[in-house]
Amino acid sequence: MRNKKNDGAGDAIHIRDAIQQLLKTYHIKPKFDEASLIASWDKLAGKAIAKRTRRLFIRDSVLFIELDSPGMKHDLNLHKEQIMDLFAQEFGTSIVKEIVVM
Repeated sequence: MRNKKNDGAGDAIHIRDAIQQLLKTYHIKPKFDEASLIASWDKLAGKAIAKRTRRLFIRDSVLFIELDSPGMKHDLNLHKEQIMDLFAQEFGTSIVKEIVVM
């Protein structure tokens, strides 16, 4: 009979937790979260805004959104706080500290 010191059953963790731990260990979680936000823009902002988004990038925790519709620029400026709350809800942390609509 074999002596089973550690069969690994007690060490199992969820894959999501393992990936999060890996991202933190290599100090790349903030960049990963930023890339995830950019990739999720269509879903988060909606199709109408996503269609009119010319450029989207994050620099120093500031999200820059360039739109081709003056009306949407105005609407987005009015709803910046709600958008930041949506990001925090979706990603669990505040990825962006400020939003600049161009």
